[in-house]
Amino acid sequence: MSPRSPSVNEELRRKSRERILQATVELVDTRGYEATTLGDIAERAGSARGLISYYFPGKRQLLQSAVHRLMHLTLEEALERAPRTDDGHERMARAIDAILGLAAERPTLMRTHMAGILQAEGFVQCPEQQRLAFLLRDTVTRYGSEDVDTDYPLLRALLMGAVVAVLLPGAQMPLARLRSELFHRYGLDWEAGVPPDGGPPDGTPSLRPSAGRRASGHSDHSVQSSKSK
Repeated sequence: MSPRSPSVNEELRRKSRERILQATVELVDTRGYEATTLGDIAERAGSARGLISYYFPGKRQLLQSAVHRLMHLTLEEALERAPRTDDGHERMARAIDAILGLAAERPTLMRTHMAGILQAEGFVQCPEQQRLAFLLRDTVTRYGSEDVDTDYPLLRALLMGAVVAVLLPGAQMPLARLRSELFHRYGLDWEAGVPPDGGPPDGTPSLRPSAGRRASGHSDHSVQSSKSK
């Protein structure tokens, strides 16, 4: 039998890594972080326990990579679903709805993920996080940002804050209200993306800023005011 080519080996490693990441999401989502061991994950993934340690330095880093993969796949599906669009406002609306939807649909997983990010290690700079970042940066670019390097981390921070607000035990904010605030900031119509049932909450503004410094949340009025000073 001839040895496998480097490309075949690389594909096998990629599939093995993805099985581990998927198993992590499934187990932590149902059992919780503390009740899920690396041995459990290896068994679910059909991989050797040592292979997990080869790919990931620890369980916390593994979970971050697994959730970043889930977020990337969820966001990608939302952005590319039919009817596909290149409209920057619609894509921004879909991105916001995709991330808020994960918080609502997988609260145990996302709460654990957010708690892990606040640990000393912070963000894990893994391939999965980089793919997620690429999609969010692309969303900001298509939206019409004039300063993506500033507006991308701002969008990321706003989404993280909204996810925490949805999940905060004992003080959760309604998802529709958080969606309304984010949509207003980015000048998005309520019916864009995937609007939740029940319509917009009371007090939702109906106007959206004109084109220009959209991603920074500045309306034409604020720009004109700064020019007049």
